[in-house]
Amino acid sequence: MRPQHSFRRPSYRQHKRSTSGSNGATLAAIRASTRAVQTGQSTAEASYVPQNQFQDFAISQLLKTNIAAKGYAIPTPIQDQVIPAILAGRDVIGIANTGTGKTAAFLIPLIEKLSRDKNQRVLIVTPTRELALQIGVELRDFSRGLGIRWAMIIGGAGVWRQKQDIQAGARVIIGTPGRLKDLIRERILSMSQFRNVVLDEADRMVDIGFIHDVSYFISLLPKERQSLFFSATVSGKVSQILAQFVRNPVTISVKKQDIARGVSQSIIEVTNGKKKIEYLHELLIKKDFDKVLVFGRTKWGVEKLADELVSRGFKAAAIHSNKRQIQRQRTLAQFKNNEIQILLATDVASRGLDINNVSHVINYDPPASYDDYIHRIGRTGRANKTGIALTFIS
Repeated sequence: MRPQHSFRRPSYRQHKRSTSGSNGATLAAIRASTRAVQTGQSTAEASYVPQNQFQDFAISQLLKTNIAAKGYAIPTPIQDQVIPAILAGRDVIGIANTGTGKTAAFLIPLIEKLSRDKNQRVLIVTPTRELALQIGVELRDFSRGLGIRWAMIIGGAGVWRQKQDIQAGARVIIGTPGRLKDLIRERILSMSQFRNVVLDEADRMVDIGFIHDVSYFISLLPKERQSLFFSATVSGKVSQILAQFVRNPVTISVKKQDIARGVSQSIIEVTNGKKKIEYLHELLIKKDFDKVLVFGRTKWGVEKLADELVSRGFKAAAIHSNKRQIQRQRTLAQFKNNEIQILLATDVASRGLDINNVSHVINYDPPASYDDYIHRIGRTGRANKTGIALTFIS
């Protein structure tokens, strides 16, 4: 008889079966989104007027100094509403798109809690290594000078060092489900120590097959805890996790409408008489295609496409789940520093990417769902800048 909570990892084969192929509804939604943007049918959202400034929050002066040093002046809508709720000790359900500032929304009050009480510990669970690393950078910057030890518990990196960081007294653990399970199984990590828990991008964890793992983590947590839940959507399966996780929560929704702001959208119709790679080549040699993110459906597909572009003289590289973590970090750094012009990625590898000044997103393979489409094209047009999204459709 299979135990209720097992340590099975979701296989790529299983994930591919569930997401391969874009159905007609997804393509229709993409076409409708593109038409709405091109014809100006989408209406501008009302400007949000924050109720607080960072200086107003009940946090230490050193933390306020660190916030200012990062260039944060006015809270985003989710920061404005979530920070006071967490400081008040409430469980929170945050419904927000990626890129809305939710990482700072939960880190700032949790850092304040850690600095006030040396017995507090925080667990942050994320779906991907890239998102975990991004949260780590934010945590480092916000907690500077506060003496808070933390550990990054992710796959593709040396486990010995991670064990050392835990045993040295890390009070914040940022981790992905697979490696967290490994260290729980080895009794290096005990969930009972964490009275502050964040599930970030919960919908994505469900999408890539981690629902049973997350349920397992929740079953090991102490009953008395502060639970913070962030997701762009709350589907049936996500609701299952939610029911187990939060108690008497405050729900804060700042989810933007699905048509991405600041992103010009177009469709490239691919005809049978011309190879898709030729369409891509003709685009990439055009002016202003300076920093291009290309999405493909499979890890083998993006790797093959990257090799082909390199053979044609482009500065390109791919990230996907078959790459070691150090390789993925190196490639991302090269793209951020403009050492390569084109980054190719799968949806699984791309979650949590936050890269400035991406000029174009190209959907070389259509996404499996409209939510994935919105996530992809949201990698451009960030920080009030404009961007361009192009989708190949046969």
